[in-house]
Amino acid sequence: MTTRLHLHLLSDSTGETLENIAKAALAQYDDVETVRHFWPMVRTESHLERILQEIAQNPGLVIYTLVNLATRRILESRCHALGLPIVAPLDPVNAALSGLLGQQAKMRPGRQHVLDAAYFARVDAIQFTIAHDDGIAWEEWEEADIVLAGVSRSSKTPTSIYLANRGYKTANIPIVVESPPPPFLFTLKRPLVVGLTTSADRLIAIRRNRLLSLNQAPDTDYVEQEAVNRELTFARRMFADNDWPVIDVTRRSIEETAAAIISLVNQRKAEA
Repeated sequence: MTTRLHLHLLSDSTGETLENIAKAALAQYDDVETVRHFWPMVRTESHLERILQEIAQNPGLVIYTLVNLATRRILESRCHALGLPIVAPLDPVNAALSGLLGQQAKMRPGRQHVLDAAYFARVDAIQFTIAHDDGIAWEEWEEADIVLAGVSRSSKTPTSIYLANRGYKTANIPIVVESPPPPFLFTLKRPLVVGLTTSADRLIAIRRNRLLSLNQAPDTDYVEQEAVNRELTFARRMFADNDWPVIDVTRRSIEETAAAIISLVNQRKAEA
C-alpha cells in the first residue's frame, strides 16, 4: 500500500540544499506519496507563524535550515507541542566543523549564494555552454573546459547544461557518419574531450519517442537498427583513435554522467 507523507521544508534561503537532501532520502523508499510543502526565505516570526498554521493542518515531517536562533526555537517548540518529528540536517556538520576549526559558524542565511567570483564564473560557464551547443562556434572550443562528443540523442546537451551549472564551460558536438566533425576537434589542448556512447536499443527507443513527439514518421534511418549500429561503431572508433575517455550513458542519469566527467577532469588536473 502507498503511504502518504506530508513533508515540510523550511529554509531562510533558497531551500536548494533542503530539496536535495529530501530528494536523496526519499529515493530510498518505495510506495510513498509525498506532499511537499516548500517554504523558502523564512526570515521573520510573522512568516513562520503562517507556516506553522499550515503545518498544524497537514502534520508530517519537518526539515529545516534556519540560522536565526529565535525562529528556530519557535519552530522547534511548536513542532514538539504538536508531536511532530523535526530535523535540522546541517547541525551535525556545523558542529563538526566548529570543533575542527575552533570557531563558531557565522549564522548568516544564504551565505553560499553570495555573488562572488565563483558565482560569476558559473554564469559565464552557462552562457558559454548555451552558445556552443550542437557544434556551434567550434572555432572557440579551445576556451572550453570540456567538449562532449556523441551521436544524436546521447544526452550531450542536458549533460552540458548540468556541467555548466557546476561551473564548467562545456561544448558538445554530434558525431554524424555523413558529416565528420571539424578537424579542429582533434587538435584541442585545453579542454577534456569525452565521448558519450549508449546501447543501440536504448538509442533507438529514445529517437523513436522523439520523432513521435514531433509528429514525424518513426520509420527512417534515424531509428533503423543497422544504421544506428553503424553510427555507434563510427563514433566509438573515433573515440578510440583519439584516445578520448568514453562514458556509456545507457544506464546512467544525467547527474551520474556529469559526476563521472567531473571525476575525469579532476584526475586530469591531478596528473598535470
